[in-house]
Amino acid sequence: MPRTSTLECPGCPPIRALTFDVLGLVKVTEARSKEGGIPKVVDRWGEPDSSKCILAASIDDRKSGPLLAIARKGGLIEILNPLNGHPCLSISNIIDNGPQPGDDAIIGLHLFKKQNLDLSSRSRTLLTCTTKGNASMRSVELTSSHADSTSSVSSRTWNVCASGNILCSQVDGNENYALFGGKGVEVNVWDLEQGTKIWTAKSPPKNSLGLFTPTWFTSATFLSKDDHRKFVAGTNSHQVRLYDISAQRRPVISFDFRETPIKAVAEDQDGYTIYIGNGSGDLASVDMRTGKLLGCFLGKCSGSIRSIARHPELPVIASCGLDSYLRFWDIKTRKLLSAVFLKQPLTNVVFDSNFAEEEVPSSVVDPPTEAQNMNETQESDEEEVQPLKRKKKSSKHSGSKKPKPKKRSKKVQDETVDDSS
Repeated sequence: MPRTSTLECPGCPPIRALTFDVLGLVKVTEARSKEGGIPKVVDRWGEPDSSKCILAASIDDRKSGPLLAIARKGGLIEILNPLNGHPCLSISNIIDNGPQPGDDAIIGLHLFKKQNLDLSSRSRTLLTCTTKGNASMRSVELTSSHADSTSSVSSRTWNVCASGNILCSQVDGNENYALFGGKGVEVNVWDLEQGTKIWTAKSPPKNSLGLFTPTWFTSATFLSKDDHRKFVAGTNSHQVRLYDISAQRRPVISFDFRETPIKAVAEDQDGYTIYIGNGSGDLASVDMRTGKLLGCFLGKCSGSIRSIARHPELPVIASCGLDSYLRFWDIKTRKLLSAVFLKQPLTNVVFDSNFAEEEVPSSVVDPPTEAQNMNETQESDEEEVQPLKRKKKSSKHSGSKKPKPKKRSKKVQDETVDDSS
């Protein structure tokens, strides 16, 4: 039999994460200190339907009026309440006489946060981008009733590529710039306020054999929330590239990571560390100031990693992918804190940074603890009964049976006869 080793998971701090899968389900996972920091699924929103697969998600987790935006496979965009899953708005991304959602699916979605500073206003701004490069920036009004809404205050649409397929998009921390890239599309940066392209990457030079590396970007992220000039992109040829639009059009730093395509990239709050995941389940952290690999996270994932999320306050990251597991990691020790099996292949994960344990009523937590206590008492009773059974089995003089006399040896019997004579 093969050798196996078990990993001891210490548990998570109080945390709340939302995951999205290929059947269109939104699952809420929470970890509480009262339960030993073991994350559990506490809620599920939606019904399983493969035609409603969630392709992209974006959250605005403010303390007052948080919102969650999701983009589904059929071109439907929904805005939900991330606390209870109640729908607030539903709009369609299908354009009349345009490409169908099956050929032009949404791959990028961003819910703007800076418009939420005015709490009296119920308008929200969304940025979407499809596979064919059709980007749209629209403002919508949130209504009290949930219905297919056409109340777009303003909408602006443009094309970010002339050919190829867009596979990744990202908005910077100040929400003024966005980058797009994909298969056959070099990474390009756009000014969202002006609606103009300000920079386009240039493909790397030929290798030692005189061959060009095909343009195929799979993921990207800005290196710092305060600086839109530096960003990191992962490619299908397992390369990680750092670009600086103020320096040059070609990568400033480029290195290979393992042998499978890079599928997910996430930035850290320090402004120079990134987390990368590939198609074979490898997860690592890299210092992009030097391109040095800081280390890989302990605990092998059995499927492709599709999303990595960094918690805004705690030193924790979450990863999910095609193996249907949601994993929480410690970024300092790079050890696995806990893992939850969610049954369906996952496409995305986001954190709710304002989660607090005291907000949830104790009635939700009490039933499982009582069941655990009953199980513990039953186990303790069984352990107490076991020694009694063993004592009964080991006893030789039990019941009404009389003990048999011991047989005397023949030599002893002869000696007794001689003495009597």
